[in-house]
Amino acid sequence: MTTIDLTVEKSRRKNAIKQARERNIIIPTYAQMKDPSKIPAKVRDELKKIGLWDVDPRNLFRITWHNEPTASGGTFGGVNYLELPPSLTGVPARIIVLIGKWFPTGAHKVGAAFSCLVPRLVTGQFDPTRQKAVWPSTGNYCRGGAYDSALLGCESIAILPEGMSKERFEWLSKIAGETIKTPGSESNVKEIFDKCKELRASGQDLMIFNQFEEFGNYLWHYEVTGHAMEEVLKKVMGKNDRYRGMASATGSAGTIASGDYMKQVFPDSKIVASEALQCPTLLENGFGSHRIEGIGDKHVPWIHNTKNTDVVVAIDDNAVVNIARLFNEESGRAHLVQKGVPEKVVNQLDLLGFSGISNVLSAIKTAKYYEMGENDIMLTVLTDSMELYRSRIHEMHMEHGQYTESDAAADFARYLHGQSTDNMLELRYTDRRRVHNLKYYTWVEQQGKTYEEIQDMWYQPNYWTDVQKQANEIDELIVEFNKEVGLG
Repeated sequence: MTTIDLTVEKSRRKNAIKQARERNIIIPTYAQMKDPSKIPAKVRDELKKIGLWDVDPRNLFRITWHNEPTASGGTFGGVNYLELPPSLTGVPARIIVLIGKWFPTGAHKVGAAFSCLVPRLVTGQFDPTRQKAVWPSTGNYCRGGAYDSALLGCESIAILPEGMSKERFEWLSKIAGETIKTPGSESNVKEIFDKCKELRASGQDLMIFNQFEEFGNYLWHYEVTGHAMEEVLKKVMGKNDRYRGMASATGSAGTIASGDYMKQVFPDSKIVASEALQCPTLLENGFGSHRIEGIGDKHVPWIHNTKNTDVVVAIDDNAVVNIARLFNEESGRAHLVQKGVPEKVVNQLDLLGFSGISNVLSAIKTAKYYEMGENDIMLTVLTDSMELYRSRIHEMHMEHGQYTESDAAADFARYLHGQSTDNMLELRYTDRRRVHNLKYYTWVEQQGKTYEEIQDMWYQPNYWTDVQKQANEIDELIVEFNKEVGLG
């Protein structure tokens, strides 16, 4: 289906309304997630007594880029962002990152999951009194889905590869009703899909929210992340500055949808899709396994608007894991300060998780490729922070030993200032179509999409804009749902 199905099922919707009333649930709108000044004062007052990660329905209103950067009691301010200086990036271009740590669960995936579940909930298509929400993921999405489910009074099943970080499993064990580990690591997405197929055949009353095909994921990032990016630009751009584009790991193709919004506002801007060099699916129809948690691959997500993608970049996972040590080990931070990186910036580098580091490297490579100068701006996103990867640092200590000053010098020179424009492709029309055609093998042959659907996605001019227009319609459904719950 081209758009999100908003057909109302009245009897099941009544069950959802009754449960929301009993559990004191009020649901925010896209408009409120974009602009928290629209959130009722009563809700803002309640949040002053609630921790950022608390399982409290009011934290639904913290699904926004505008959260005050504090672990408890915060309200709202501007979009959380950080500008990385040339002394760190090695390029004169202004590289600015949106910070995902200050979402509940420490990652922005709570927004994507919200946008998949809530339209089904407020229309009555999903009945929280008898159905379970299934969240297949390579990491943060199933965490966000399990958390949103807990806030909305739904039972949940989280699915993710067994090779993901220890922190993810420990937290899920307390939030999700059930956690299923699938074989492999970050790049083993098919195994997740196979588990979903098995669950569908199990006879349980389930609804599977597959982030790789759910247009709610696309819509949340187009609408909420896109506007957050625009807000940051308005704040930081000087009269001689120029926005050049955004870079994002493809992952589930949610975050990169914000580039569609930004390109509508800045038509000359670029959308840069990145992936792991060890699994170069978009770059050269390749495969493999890698260590950049959060950017699952070996397929092209159904919701990736490949026709609007300008550049593909592949990032060496060795660069990511070694830069993680450089940014978080004492000797690494000392070396960065010695190299002239402001100490204030160095002290915030734990805001970059693995996928965030990969995104920044993608922005650096793009800045070098297009020879960007000091008035050029690249944007990217930090999906999560090192708070979710501390066990990985410990594992690297065990495997490689103590991180030394010479290690830091080598990693800084090789993986940061030594980034080159290799493993990049500026996409022609035929390149974009080649990437789009890769969807066929996953989605038509394996996952039940039709030949007509995949053709429409490429050739129908309104395919993506029809989805983009649905935010207001969903907001109207949310407002009416809240009105019938009667707690506003």
